[in-house]
Amino acid sequence: MKKEVQVHSFFSDFDISLFKAGKHFRLYEKFGAHITEIDGVKGVYFAVWAPSAKKVSVIGDFNYWNEEEHPLNVRWDESGIWEGFIPGVEKGNKYKYKIESSHNGEKLEKADPYALKCEHPPNTASIVWELDYKWKDKKYLSTRKEVNSLDKPFSIYEVHLGSWRKNVLENRSLTYKEMASELVDYVKDLGFTHVEFMPVMEHPYAPSWGYQITGYFAPTSRFGDPQDFMSLVEAFHKAGIGVILDWVPSHFPQDAHGLGRFDGTHVYEHPDPRKGYHPDWKSLIFNYGRNEVRSFLISNAIFWLDKYHIDGLRVDAVASMLYLDYSREDGEWEPNEQGGRENLDAISLFKELNKEIYGSFEGVQTIAEESTSFPMVSRPVDMGGLGFGMKWMMGWMHDTLEYFKKDPIYRKYHQNDITFSMTYTFTENFCLPLSHDEVVYGKKSLLGRMPGDEWQRFANLRLLYSYMFTHPGAKLLFMGAEIGQGEEWNFDTSLGWHLLDYPNHKGIQDTMRALNQLYKTQPALHENQFTQEGFEWIAYDDHQNSVLSYIRKGKSAKDKLVIACNFTPSILENYKIGLPNGGKLKEIFNSDDKKFGGTGIKNKQIKINKDNFHGKDFSAEINVPPLGAVVFQLL
Repeated sequence: MKKEVQVHSFFSDFDISLFKAGKHFRLYEKFGAHITEIDGVKGVYFAVWAPSAKKVSVIGDFNYWNEEEHPLNVRWDESGIWEGFIPGVEKGNKYKYKIESSHNGEKLEKADPYALKCEHPPNTASIVWELDYKWKDKKYLSTRKEVNSLDKPFSIYEVHLGSWRKNVLENRSLTYKEMASELVDYVKDLGFTHVEFMPVMEHPYAPSWGYQITGYFAPTSRFGDPQDFMSLVEAFHKAGIGVILDWVPSHFPQDAHGLGRFDGTHVYEHPDPRKGYHPDWKSLIFNYGRNEVRSFLISNAIFWLDKYHIDGLRVDAVASMLYLDYSREDGEWEPNEQGGRENLDAISLFKELNKEIYGSFEGVQTIAEESTSFPMVSRPVDMGGLGFGMKWMMGWMHDTLEYFKKDPIYRKYHQNDITFSMTYTFTENFCLPLSHDEVVYGKKSLLGRMPGDEWQRFANLRLLYSYMFTHPGAKLLFMGAEIGQGEEWNFDTSLGWHLLDYPNHKGIQDTMRALNQLYKTQPALHENQFTQEGFEWIAYDDHQNSVLSYIRKGKSAKDKLVIACNFTPSILENYKIGLPNGGKLKEIFNSDDKKFGGTGIKNKQIKINKDNFHGKDFSAEINVPPLGAVVFQLL
């Protein structure tokens, strides 16, 4: 017998006008399933956008999945919103929307795009839930503006939650609650300032690593419920560590219960396959020019910052959104109205997104994974930029890894590969990424790329990290790299924690701990990491010895570090470098230290001489260890 769905709305006329204009950025407060009480009756208010639907019903475990029991009412204002209050539905009930399309009469069963919780895959129903939680991270949030600013250390540990560590006895991933202890303690011990999670949003296909999302507002149920994930974020905050989420507005999968052809028509995806289908990922692309879709996407980004206290969003595949011809041949794309290849709708979306985020949340950062030379990605919108806080430095990553895989005997012919990044380092606020993408699909692990015998491979890896942490910019390292993982990353298995039983691998981890400490405690390495004032070459042209030497500077004239990197296995004794002023050099870090697995070539305190060299008024002679980096304080 059909039960009446009481008419009740969470939407005001102003909400509707904002939604239609693409300016409503808190849609999660209106759409979805909301536990509420009307006239003393407890139940759930449902609202869904299905503009081409002929009929929409809520089906669930409370009505035996019968589409005749609880039909929703379409709003009179042509917004395409269907809504209704169903008495008696409770937290924990499973549901979907049964949608009959007016386009062709097709009937579809769809998960709620705004669901706060989803069933554990492979099941696909949405679950009625609430986000009630007594947060205890007020102290961290009150200082976040200071901690998260661009003149502070930004060292990111990138994590895939399902494969960081397994419960071996039960052959499963750790839960959010278990990670709130184990992962937080580990990240804090190593000294990283931030953690970045590969997508936590619900996704049906584990081999997608989370990048094929169907539940944009729900943390995956694989590891616990929404409150469990909140407790993980809170635990990081209590440890003084910021949390960054991967956010994926670039594409979504075609799974039957997902956003694709939501009401039998192209609701969320662009109807033109030249703009609406991604040939690389066999997935659908959002219609960035449709106002209601823009509201959905920006609301989703805001949701994680608002409800889960997230400190930053790393926006995935930005380049694929910026260009209409991305991964397309001639004839497979259409120029924009100005005749160019830029996606003007996506560009305006990014600008609006970043304006809203930075205007609404103090101390957060957005980071673009953007691999082209698109200008001003990390410059403010009012200056003509896209408004991101940072951009991944993909050119540095590529050139550096290409250089390091070469046998040291040939490196002198490729000095330009390792110095080229400094010609454009300060054009953006760059983050240096050694991410998950660099240790999959036959690329080998970072250690696996290093040439030479065992000692040289580990020395090269310590040198790579030392060069990275003394190069201007923020840092990002994917899990496993800090222990010298030998194999490529496998999303289905745990990291090789047993490797830490071996001194060389333990030495890599100790090196990373020391580098994070150096980065955090030396103002010269972070205060001016995005400005030209923070860097000065000593010599970039010693091809014969394959040595780089440079100075990093803080905001105070007294905060100066001198760095020398030797990319060959030869010991360079009494190696002369020019310096800007007199005084002394005190060694404060050496990647060749015996405690890291090195040979132990060190420097005692060195007096600086009044002797012109490298175009500078002073000079000193230092020992530069084999395949090593040495950092001096300029006293």
